[in-house]
Amino acid sequence: MSPDAPGALDLDKLFAARLHAARVRPYLATALFALHTVESRRVPTMAVDRHWRCYVSPAFVDRTPVEELAGVWVHEVSHLLRDHHGRGDRYARAHGLTGPGERLRMNIAADFEINDDAFGDGLVGPKDAVTPQALGLPAGRLMEEYLRQFRLSAHTESMAWLDCGSGADGLDREWDLGPDGAHGLSTQERDAVRFRVAQGINGRPGNTPQAWQRWAEEAFHPSQPWRDLLGAAIRSAVSGSGAGEDYSYGRPSRRSAAVPGAVLPSLRRRPPRVSVVIDTSASVSDAELGSALLEVASISRAVGGRRDLVTVVPCDAAARIVHPLCRGEGIPLLGGGGTNLRAGFTKALRTGPRPDVIVVLTDGQTPWPDSPPPCRTVVGLFPRGRTDHWDEDNPDYVPDAPPQWARVVAIGS
Repeated sequence: MSPDAPGALDLDKLFAARLHAARVRPYLATALFALHTVESRRVPTMAVDRHWRCYVSPAFVDRTPVEELAGVWVHEVSHLLRDHHGRGDRYARAHGLTGPGERLRMNIAADFEINDDAFGDGLVGPKDAVTPQALGLPAGRLMEEYLRQFRLSAHTESMAWLDCGSGADGLDREWDLGPDGAHGLSTQERDAVRFRVAQGINGRPGNTPQAWQRWAEEAFHPSQPWRDLLGAAIRSAVSGSGAGEDYSYGRPSRRSAAVPGAVLPSLRRRPPRVSVVIDTSASVSDAELGSALLEVASISRAVGGRRDLVTVVPCDAAARIVHPLCRGEGIPLLGGGGTNLRAGFTKALRTGPRPDVIVVLTDGQTPWPDSPPPCRTVVGLFPRGRTDHWDEDNPDYVPDAPPQWARVVAIGS
């Protein structure tokens, strides 16, 4: 179809709107021009996918003034910069949300986060832009906060048309070109765009809205998804070579044919065993001990929910009784003295059957074993500020970092 044919996408008008958006929001220019335009008659207005493609309805461009189109450009690229698709995926997993209805709710909440301060100062907002005030909600909140404050109801029926694409809520659409389609940005390219936008905002904040300034600060110092990292580290440890493996004569090895008269055992995988050593010394707060017990429950899920294969070893200067997780509700985290987690390692390894993985939850104020244990080790570190006194009797003392043979995840940072 030629550019002048009826119904063709008016690229001149569309790109004029993008240029206007870049002029009034110069800190977003890098992101705006990183988007690749895809003509689509299956989208109601404009929509983005998680690979930074922008799907555009020709009819929508025809009927919308350039000034309003500029606002839509800013709106759609904001979904991608603020990682609404990734945040939507994480929120859905954490709260067990499924189905298009919940994804629509995420799209609405993401729009609330963007639209409450996106327009004005040279940028015209679309007439049907949804804002949190429409549901009596306060401005200036994040998508996750809005999701906790409303449900789909008669009050949101007027918003049911919203569809900003998988880049807004994480749910793939039929029109998406997908990860293998043309002109999508790689993960590294997407991160580079976000970083350059954040650099521009931090370098010259000027009249940049506070929400964008907060976003730019977090882009330079992203919060660590420590619970995901801890779970991933444990799953990696229990699935690695040697973890949960043993020899069995239940199914003879295929190599037996090469040794006439002998039956060789085969290497079989069994469910892995995990021992959790919890630092109960005086430097660990009650809140952190409570958090440690919550992490024990997460650890059991990371190994397939087999609570009978997880044990807990409370330890301060000495290791105490080894508690099976199947009686986790009554695990007493006794302690309050000094710290020597070497005793916890020793207790965990001497308890039969020997664990395949040791997980240590501690503030790090402890001596560590001189040599790596004969199993994989994951260390979850409770946060400690630089001004914390490690030792009241010796303010210059700084504890040794966890050994290099341990996988370390900062908890709560």
